[in-house]
Amino acid sequence: MSLLRRIAADVFKPCPVSRETAIGVGERLAAATSLTSSLEYLTQRHQLKKGGLNDWDITKDHYTTSSPLTQKLLDLLSSERVTTAVHVAEAVVSAGMLLPGKSRWRGAGSLFLSATTSLLYPRHRYGTDGSDQVSMLVQMAAGTARLSNTPQVKDAALWYIALQSNLSYVVAGWFKLVGKPWRDGSALSGVLRTKTYGSQSAFKLTRKYPRASRALTHGVLGFECLFPIAYLAGGRLARPVISSAVAFHVLNGFAMGLGRFSTAFPAMHPAVLYTAAPKSHPKVSGRDDRALALAGTALLLTASAAAMVAAQRRMRVRQPQPGARNVTTRHGNVLQYELLSQGEQDKPVLVFCNGLGSPSEYFSWITEYMTEETGYGVLIYDRAGYCGSERHCRAPFQLDEAVDDLHDLVNEAVPTGRQIVLVGHSLGGEIARRAARRLQHRTHSVVYLDSSHPAELNRSPQQSKTAPNTREYLTVMLWSLRVGAGLVMLPPRSVGSLPPKYRSTAFSQYADTCAWKSGRREWDAVMAEFETFSGALPPVETPALVVSAQQTVDRDPEQLLMHHEIAQAHRGQQRLVASTVVERAAHETLLTNAEYAIPLASRIAGFLDAAATASHNEAAKEQAK
Repeated sequence: MSLLRRIAADVFKPCPVSRETAIGVGERLAAATSLTSSLEYLTQRHQLKKGGLNDWDITKDHYTTSSPLTQKLLDLLSSERVTTAVHVAEAVVSAGMLLPGKSRWRGAGSLFLSATTSLLYPRHRYGTDGSDQVSMLVQMAAGTARLSNTPQVKDAALWYIALQSNLSYVVAGWFKLVGKPWRDGSALSGVLRTKTYGSQSAFKLTRKYPRASRALTHGVLGFECLFPIAYLAGGRLARPVISSAVAFHVLNGFAMGLGRFSTAFPAMHPAVLYTAAPKSHPKVSGRDDRALALAGTALLLTASAAAMVAAQRRMRVRQPQPGARNVTTRHGNVLQYELLSQGEQDKPVLVFCNGLGSPSEYFSWITEYMTEETGYGVLIYDRAGYCGSERHCRAPFQLDEAVDDLHDLVNEAVPTGRQIVLVGHSLGGEIARRAARRLQHRTHSVVYLDSSHPAELNRSPQQSKTAPNTREYLTVMLWSLRVGAGLVMLPPRSVGSLPPKYRSTAFSQYADTCAWKSGRREWDAVMAEFETFSGALPPVETPALVVSAQQTVDRDPEQLLMHHEIAQAHRGQQRLVASTVVERAAHETLLTNAEYAIPLASRIAGFLDAAATASHNEAAKEQAK
């Protein structure tokens, strides 16, 4: 027992390092990361050429919204000659940073490496895996500490690194809890079997020793979630926590080929050891901890600001638009809708059904065209839980609830004598298909925009593979917004390409927790119902236009076959049924990009005119008989 006590005493005791040691070890580990990074890029320059992983002609599309000056700077830095020259300079400076010494020139070297890594990051958008960002952060702080003669500034820089280290582990750990594979212990085995990060030998070990694999997975989860305990008990837990973290990164580097992880994240650990040691220890005497109080104050202010921004967005989302009305459905749900155009009395009303997690504003290019250029009525609404629509139904959500709501909305909001055209995007297409069978004679036609198919999870390998990740993504987004991440959230490209007057409202909905909560609820119902679907689609006795996005069907050919089946379900009795693929369009840009949406709106109007003509001719024939 005395031996165990001595071992425990050695393990659970503070591991203080001096200010100079913390700076020196951190900057050298970060320099080793930069050196490895530059050498990797220099030996893999083919990835910068046409068709490579970081082909600038493709990568620069991510920066089309940047200012012209920024784009010119990026184009200059991203030429192969300039990129190579910068990496050579980085390699030379990094090698020099590994040498002994503590002069202020080392600070200039760290800041140089931080700056060049930052400038080259857009050029190497793929393949950094976080290590370059971490080394850049450490070098910026270490460089500032080296160039300062004031101990307080040095300590503030070290606290900055330490807090960033805690944040990186805690955020990663708690968000891993969202994923079922991490909770059930299967995540490690799953990662090791992938092509990108896998290791056949390591994967076989996880299969051979499943209990050990689960224990290791939960151990990683535990040390990440509880990383800040390194500061408890006078720093006595710092040694085992940091040892676990170092072991984790070294194993990552060995098993997954993430060599830079072995030095990048450990570069932050000396700052953690310096700040976790009790202030009474001689090595850290005189340490200035005011940065911690400042960080706490900043966190409190940020949290307050995030809460205010979230509340403002929620109010904006709930605030009805001028002319908006409400309908209470049989389930007690209150749907908010807006009749954008009455249209001509002898023409049907288009009712737009949004996709899962998407605001009705995504239809704005099409609805504006229909309102201004045609005589059709236009009605948009939000399903229960989205925007200003409220879900009060206490029963578990099923897709038929949304179909019932749509049925009740049509009967309440559209005059009895007028027909409707159901226009559905993604999941909205499946809801429209079901509603069309119930509304029967009231349905003039159905327009499917890259629609879901109830058999897609069973028949499409890609859909089946990505389905479990979809719920995790929805959950991560939901919790990110709940903890205030909406404060720093930027509008996605789909929102930025909408007509200007709709962007603010669409972004408020995108950054609102209710949309993601509703999306997750709907996705759970989709998983439950689609996975059990079998057989053929029942017939729908209306004309139909089935539209597919080219990027969707190119990526998943089975989806095109299922879209053809949707069209086939409408055929019979000489009904007009048409299918089309919108070239170059993706699932969302089909609606949100004017280049595709406006011609599509014209195509829809033409189809409806043709369907009306065909119906009129058929009626005339029947009358003639």
